[in-house]
Amino acid sequence: MGTSTIAGMVRATCSVIWLTLKSSLLPHPTRQHLLVIAQGFLERVQFPNSIGALDGKHIRVKKPPNSGSQYYHFLLALADTNYRFIIVDIGSYGSTADARIFRASRMGRWIQFDQLDVPQPESLLGSTGPPAPYVVVGNEGFALSSHLMRPFPQRGLDGKRRNFN
Repeated sequence: MGTSTIAGMVRATCSVIWLTLKSSLLPHPTRQHLLVIAQGFLERVQFPNSIGALDGKHIRVKKPPNSGSQYYHFLLALADTNYRFIIVDIGSYGSTADARIFRASRMGRWIQFDQLDVPQPESLLGSTGPPAPYVVVGNEGFALSSHLMRPFPQRGLDGKRRNFN
C-alpha cells in the first residue's frame, strides 16, 4: 500500500474512534461537574472559583522538508486539578498564538458567549465583597475576560501583583 493510502486509513480510523468515544470519555461539562472542579482548585491550591486551567502545547509531527510550521499541530486543553482534560481543541497550526487559537476554538466560544454552563458568581469564603465569577485560569498568552483570569505581566511587578501571580 502507498503512504497516502495508509495515511488516509489512519485519519479515517482516528476520526471514527474520536466520534465514537468523545461523548463518554470527554463529555460536555455540566454546572455540577464545574462546581466539583472548583472545589478541587480550592482544596488543592487554595484558588477559589476556578473551573479549570488552560494551556496550549505544540506537538511536533514529521513533516515534509521546507514546509515551515504548517505541519506543527497544537493541543489546547482545559484541565482540572488532577491533570484530567475537561475540554480539548486539537489540530490548529503551530504558528498560531495560544490566544488566537482559543478565540477561534469551540471551547473559547463556549466561554466567551456564556455557552458553557458556568456557575453563577458567589461570594468568596470570608469575604464581604461582591460575588466573584467562576473563571478559567490561563497564562499571559491569553486575554483577560470575565471568565478567563491570567497573571499580571512579569515586568514591573510590585509586591501585591507578584503575590497575586
